[in-house]
Amino acid sequence: MDFVSIPVLQTLLLAIMFLAVFVEIKTGGMGAGILLGLVAAGVFWGSQYVKGLVDLYQIAIFLAGILCIIVEMLLPTVGLLAGVGVAAMLYSVVLALGGDINALYAMLIAFTAAIVLFALIVKRLPSSRLWSHVVLKDQSRTNRGYVSSTPKDNLLGKTGEVLSELRPAGSALIDGVPVDVVSEGVFVAKGTAVRVVAVEGSRVVVRKS
Repeated sequence: MDFVSIPVLQTLLLAIMFLAVFVEIKTGGMGAGILLGLVAAGVFWGSQYVKGLVDLYQIAIFLAGILCIIVEMLLPTVGLLAGVGVAAMLYSVVLALGGDINALYAMLIAFTAAIVLFALIVKRLPSSRLWSHVVLKDQSRTNRGYVSSTPKDNLLGKTGEVLSELRPAGSALIDGVPVDVVSEGVFVAKGTAVRVVAVEGSRVVVRKS
């Protein structure tokens, strides 16, 4: 019996192929990862082709997927070609494994295993331009001008007039500026005079004055 026909070994070869793709997207280079992936792909597809389980159509789809990923690494298109490439590879693998539910299971197991292995080594790998498009690295920091909300501590103790009924949330005119406020859990009618008794972040609590 051909050793590559064993489901576990087929799944292992697929996991290696997927892992190689992830590594190359992360690093953007032609290193040992892609070499190992090509060897695994050659063994997998060669064995399937010799046994007559696949034809050139499935192999062509797989190669087209790899080509899309390579082009994406050279000329980044915000991940579009990489997505098409991965989808083409997954489709060709399902066809190669018989195109049934068992093929989907094998592919999902291999894909999951590749993701787990990739997650374990991702911090040790350099990043490519494509990876910077896939993963968001910017942070909304205060020193870069980003704030979650405008501080409202200066409103504490000030008085105003309710613009819309508080049930318990609504708005009030404080220092001539409309402010979103909330009462202490009681209904407050429009036009009622109120005083700010607490400011909790962006939450302004008022009480009847």
